[in-house]
Amino acid sequence: MSTPYFRFKQFTIFHDRCAMKVGTDGVLLGCWAGANHVPFGHLPCTILDVGTGSGLIARMLMQRFPEAEVEGIDIDEAAVEQARGNGVNAYLSSLQEWSMVHGTCPNGKYYDLVVSNPPYFQNSLKNPDKGRELARHTDSLSYEELLAHSERLLTMHGQLAIILPADAEQEICTLATRHSLYLTHVTRVCSKESKPPRRVLLQFEKSESQDHGITESRPLEDSLVLEDDKGGRSAAYQELAKDFYL
Repeated sequence: MSTPYFRFKQFTIFHDRCAMKVGTDGVLLGCWAGANHVPFGHLPCTILDVGTGSGLIARMLMQRFPEAEVEGIDIDEAAVEQARGNGVNAYLSSLQEWSMVHGTCPNGKYYDLVVSNPPYFQNSLKNPDKGRELARHTDSLSYEELLAHSERLLTMHGQLAIILPADAEQEICTLATRHSLYLTHVTRVCSKESKPPRRVLLQFEKSESQDHGITESRPLEDSLVLEDDKGGRSAAYQELAKDFYL
């Protein structure tokens, strides 16, 4: 039987009631998101974790940005209760509902940073576990909806940070420009040096116009190899996650 929790340096995440357990994708995004949050010359003050699950990414961002207001939303009631138990201000809501409530009026709530480890299996067989199906398939949140509703909730020059399969990069970057979201940073993640990227970390910035400067220069592009030649965590991965892994 797998352990019901995962222990980090400063906190422990219980995930026994969540469809998706603590995993590398969430840890990567929690370490990486907002690292280049420079549009305002200060750290993000308001952060929303979409599909928070156990609250892993939200807790990581609470540690990295202790002055920020961090909230999480999820459509799974058990996950919301678990995230709350893990110390996250979590709410039972879809992104679509949240943006309609908070992103459509002058006095609504807006975010400097929106993060998501979104559902990503499109046109594939459904998992018989209903919770995992909701968590992993885009039926409940398509890429188009993720981008459109995130843009609605972002402050001007706010950022959206996500992790996806590498083969989805071109599709989501094309969709993003339709919603005034412009790529500023991409990190392609490989399991080993000899392997092609399996995941991609993408950071977009909101802008009303393509002329404000983002599209005049290329986005920052880099890569991350997770394993060294002995199968352990690479030096680069250890450096990225040094404040979290024991």
